[in-house]
Amino acid sequence: MADTRELYIKTKVEDMIVYGNICLKQFPKHERYALASEIRLCMYRILGIVIETNHKHYKKTTLTELDIEVDKLRSYLRLSANHELKYLSVDKYGNWAAMVDEIGRMVGGWIQSVSK
Repeated sequence: MADTRELYIKTKVEDMIVYGNICLKQFPKHERYALASEIRLCMYRILGIVIETNHKHYKKTTLTELDIEVDKLRSYLRLSANHELKYLSVDKYGNWAAMVDEIGRMVGGWIQSVSK
């Protein structure tokens, strides 16, 4: 049976996906099928890995994959908010990055609880 923390992280990821898809609509047309598409896929992979990890008995390797995907998403967001590209406004980047950081902290705590 899944505990509430695992379900809570799933809810947080779903909220981040909703917010992220709203932000991705402001990307320029030429980037919607490149960087924006990669960000969207990364967010969906994170959701998929959370669901997969929740059902597995041995979670450590899957949690490592989840941690890697969250780190990739952080890098993609940083790139989109780059001062030269400016695909994301400072406010939207700040909100989205805060959501990703919270998810990253939750993943870190989940890894620590499984490692004990």
